[in-house]
Amino acid sequence: MADFANLCQRCYGAAMSNTTMNISLPQTLREYVDERVAEGSFSNASDYVRALIREDRVKRAQASLEAKLLEGLDSPLEEATDEYWKRLEADARARIAKRKRAR
Repeated sequence: MADFANLCQRCYGAAMSNTTMNISLPQTLREYVDERVAEGSFSNASDYVRALIREDRVKRAQASLEAKLLEGLDSPLEEATDEYWKRLEADARARIAKRKRAR
């Protein structure tokens, strides 16, 4: 799980520059954020919010992956013949070529 989170952070965080976003919080939530920062796990409120957003992205990616895996498990079985592998390879090559053309 930590490896997946690190991968997501590298993919989404490395090439991004920081921008500013102002948010409004009820006093109780602001106090909670301040407590979390005071515990020392985060250097400031922005670090805490960034961590929450990254965690949310990981959870959503995992949920999407799980849904796709379940979809695959529910799909009809197909015998892995030579023809099947050739069709699978042709489909993969076509998708790769389409992505290259889109760039």
